[in-house]
Amino acid sequence: MVTSPTRKDVEAFFAKKEKTISLFNAVEKMINSIGPANIEVKKSVISIGTMKKFAWVWMPQPWASNRPEDCLVLTFNVGHYIEDEKIVEAVEAYPGNWIHHVMIQKEADINDDIYRWLHEAYTFSEHRARKTS
Repeated sequence: MVTSPTRKDVEAFFAKKEKTISLFNAVEKMINSIGPANIEVKKSVISIGTMKKFAWVWMPQPWASNRPEDCLVLTFNVGHYIEDEKIVEAVEAYPGNWIHHVMIQKEADINDDIYRWLHEAYTFSEHRARKTS
């Protein structure tokens, strides 16, 4: 189960963005089905992790003209590059750690691919945590 300091923090993050919070709730539900994780709400991002962070949810800046309104960006970290049309950007942050960004505009976007990627990111974070412990 995803745990957070308070649900109020999540609600404040998405203030006046009912559609966007419903997208986050769907992502959170999917992560709950993968395994226990914690969330941390900051000013501009919600991070999700176990011993290591594996996913982040954030809203594109309003001035980003190429980003649809009422969407989320789901960012996840895995050990290799994933090529897929749903991934809007991928960066190798450091060797063997690839950060991927996916635009989520509707609940239907949170599909089997997203589940597979989040599951892989979750597993990757667990492996990274064991290596550093």
